Amino acid sequence: MLNRIVLIGRLTRDPEMRYTSNGIAVTSFTLAVQRNYANQQGEREVDFINIVTWRKLAEHCAQYLSKGQLVAVEGSLQIRKNESGGRTYINPEVVADNVRFLERPKEQNQGQEQTDDFWNDFDVPF
Repeated sequence: MLNRIVLIGRLTRDPEMRYTSNGIAVTSFTLAVQRNYANQQGEREVDFINIVTWRKLAEHCAQYLSKGQLVAVEGSLQIRKNESGGRTYINPEVVADNVRFLERPKEQNQGQEQTDDFWNDFDVPF
């Protein structure tokens, strides 16, 4: 069986990081992904897809990603079901195991320039 998803889109908001009771980092964000075809009005619709990252990847996403940034996400689809008031809610999300930053992150400190070798400074895969 196969459950793989590859998405390219822009963050709709800054990532939100939290820690589980066991101290594991979890970061969530939403990607806006344009569809490959236009609707009857000639507009390309957008899907908003929830993304979850864990551990070191979660820490990197929380630190370096921000609203509007273009990223590629690779992972698997997970469906969570919640019951509230007698109704069942289905919440699809992508659990990412790889996030590629397709644009440079916003500068952390105003006035500090980033070099062309910015991406080479990291020894962990994104």
